[in-house]
Amino acid sequence: MSVRSVNYATSPLLASKTPPWRSRLLVALVGIGFTALFGRAAYVQVINTDFFQQQGEKRYVHTLQMPASRGRILDRNGALLATSVAAPSVWAIPKDFEADAAHKAELAKLLGMSLAELDKRLSDNPNFVWLRRQVEDETWTAVKALNLKGVHQVSEFKRRYPEGEAAAHVVGFTGVEQTGQEGIELAFQRELQGKDGSREVVKDRLGRVIEDKGQQVDPVNGRDIALSIDAKVQFFAYQRIRDAVAEHKAKAGSVVVIDVQTGEVLALANYPSYDPGDRGKLSGNQLRNRALTDTFEPGSTMKPFIAAQMLETGRVRVDTPVVTAAGSLVIGGSTIRDAHSHPVLTVAEVIQKSSNVGAARLAMQMPPREMWELYSNLGFGHKPQLKFPGAVTGRLRPWKSWKPIEQATMSYGYGLSASLLQIAQAYTAFARDGEVVPVSMFRQDAPPPGTRVFKPETAQQVRKMLQMAAGPGGTGPLAQTIGYSVGGKSGTAHKQEGRGYASNKYRSWFVGLAPIDKPRVIVAVMVDEPSNGKYFGGLVAAPVFSQVVQQTLRLKNVEPDLEVKPQIVTKAVPAEPESF
Repeated sequence: MSVRSVNYATSPLLASKTPPWRSRLLVALVGIGFTALFGRAAYVQVINTDFFQQQGEKRYVHTLQMPASRGRILDRNGALLATSVAAPSVWAIPKDFEADAAHKAELAKLLGMSLAELDKRLSDNPNFVWLRRQVEDETWTAVKALNLKGVHQVSEFKRRYPEGEAAAHVVGFTGVEQTGQEGIELAFQRELQGKDGSREVVKDRLGRVIEDKGQQVDPVNGRDIALSIDAKVQFFAYQRIRDAVAEHKAKAGSVVVIDVQTGEVLALANYPSYDPGDRGKLSGNQLRNRALTDTFEPGSTMKPFIAAQMLETGRVRVDTPVVTAAGSLVIGGSTIRDAHSHPVLTVAEVIQKSSNVGAARLAMQMPPREMWELYSNLGFGHKPQLKFPGAVTGRLRPWKSWKPIEQATMSYGYGLSASLLQIAQAYTAFARDGEVVPVSMFRQDAPPPGTRVFKPETAQQVRKMLQMAAGPGGTGPLAQTIGYSVGGKSGTAHKQEGRGYASNKYRSWFVGLAPIDKPRVIVAVMVDEPSNGKYFGGLVAAPVFSQVVQQTLRLKNVEPDLEVKPQIVTKAVPAEPESF
């Protein structure tokens, strides 16, 4: 087979001329390509270098949050009511998690969850899941001892409440993210929370920090909040109301203690309560701050204000007789009754014996507007100016809508409503010689200007009436204390049910002050639905008042104003049955 040789020099294809535009196009395309590459390189390396550098850093630079420590809540003496402590939180990388059945069951047990719940959490996200946040150090030590792959911990802050149930309704609590949910924790969330810091670090492929990078922003811890509450008074008040609720088989109870000189709230206790640090079985009944949120008809505690207004306007004197007839009074077809009939009582005895008829006869001498202005100036129908969530307004209807019988019943506390704190604040008019002062949950050396309601001599006269009411022949002799003179007024009222009143459900309370000549404290006590045979305020609430007053004055280093004599008590002082 022979191969024919080809003369390429004489090939017609090679002999043809190439058009000039084709070579120019090729050169242009190559130039454009190089220009594009150069432009892209300049864009990446010079113009938008920050963006691409950040994208690169994301692969190996991480920002670690540096949480701020939440501010503390302190009592007036610096005792801790709430503080933050470091606590381990357990987390896992599910795709790395390895454990046999026995170790997995042990892990679930240590974290307080079922095996099914643990499996569910591990299936939520392959890269990160919380297993249990803010556990005890002992719990994490036991988990760590299992040596399970993919299980880690990070330190967070956990809230501690040293006073527990006693101060729960004052302090409140936070959620797992350290956000206030109730009480002072909620009201001062912004001040307490502080500001988190940050730190940039380089991590290796196993997630270990190997280098700090960039500038560190230090956290700013939250501000401490100092309250007017005295932890010792608070704890004692809580114990006494808790015991009274148990003794009288009651539904609930509350105590408010106010420093007369400054308007500071020394104690605000409720029962039932709860442990702010352990809220696993928390109910709405436990959560209610009844001293601020519950309103009720204040009953006979309103009678001293009516007597004071009559004295203030000169219509009566302390010894002016008031005809109470046979203990009943008919107004507009409705009958007002007293528990005991007294033909005639002086104005002072109307308060001492707690006469509904006497209070109504005094009140009916006033124009409705005057009586409404009196109650309004005392703070009824107004929300307390208290930096605290949940404080309520109560109810005081406009005077123009009052019927005569309504004006009469409001003289002994039916037809309006108020919280226990509002009633306690109103009694500052007697304790501070006629001036109602704002109350505060925070330390203050002196109260802000108050509202003048009565002349000093009027307030002093009423204090003597309150002393009679809390003594022999009055409705609250069980309010007496050893070493200190006291004065106060008991109250008992049927509870409202629908549009009427329950015949066998009562609220019992006692509000008073001590010592009489120079009052230092006001104590208000309320017991809801006592059901163990006693329901008069003088029998149920007055003993709590007595105990709290005596303990508070001792803690405040107030010298006794009565001579203390050794004595053997063989018989209780009988109390006057209260009209309600």
